[in-house]
Parts: sequence; structure tokens; C-alpha cells
Amino acid sequence: MHTLELLILVGGVLHFGILLASALVPKVLDWKLSLGQLDRLSRQLIWVHGAFIVLVIVGFGLLSVIYPSILAAGSPLARGLCLFIAVFWGLRLLVQFFVFDAKPFLKTRLLRTGYHALTLVFTYHVCVYSWAALATRL
Repeated sequence: MHTLELLILVGGVLHFGILLASALVPKVLDWKLSLGQLDRLSRQLIWVHGAFIVLVIVGFGLLSVIYPSILAAGSPLARGLCLFIAVFWGLRLLVQFFVFDAKPFLKTRLLRTGYHALTLVFTYHVCVYSWAALATRL
């Protein structure tokens, strides 16, 4: 297995790690209380949007774990998908740095460590999938 293939495979596994961390969000942010103050449609929209984001991340993870060699091979479709994944996580990083204010919720060392670990994973995805999208193949 070539280096880029291995990095994409690791990226696929890391997508599932993101999902495990995401499963903690409703409890950490006390969504039961917070969302309980919203009208029913607004609550439903938040849960539906969240479910679709989970579906996208599952797709990224599955495609990366099942087809790392194809994604690393550099076909136009593979490059396009890798570019989309890189842009997705790049925009998520921008939101992490410039939109979200998570400090009030990072009350424990575990939560702070997890938050920073996720930032590193998002950065990893941007780097690896950008490389796969933009690297010149021989």
C-alpha cells in the first residue's frame, strides 16, 4: 500500500472517530434543555440537519476505507471527491476557529482534549484529501 493510500485509509477510520465524538454533543451541550425551548419544527430541523451531516461523514469514511487505492490513484472523479472532502473539512475548520465559541462548554480536561483532538483530525483531513486531490501522479 502506498503512503497516500494508507493516509486515506487512516482518514476513513478517523471519520468514524469524529462520529463517536459527535454522539456526545447532545449530552455535553444539554440539547434536551436547549432544544426544548424551541418550537417543534425548529427542533426537527436541527435533528434532521444533524442526521444528514452524519450521513455525509459516514459516506466519507466508508469510501475512504473501502476504496483508498482508487481515491489515491488520481482519476478525475477521485480528485473531485477528495477535493470536496478537503473543502468540507476546511470549511469546518474555519467554523471551528471563527464562528464557534466552545470555551463555555470545555469544562473538563477530557472535553478540552477532545475538542483539540478533533481540530487536529479536521486538519489531517484537509491535508490528506487536498494532497489526494491536487498531487501530480506519475
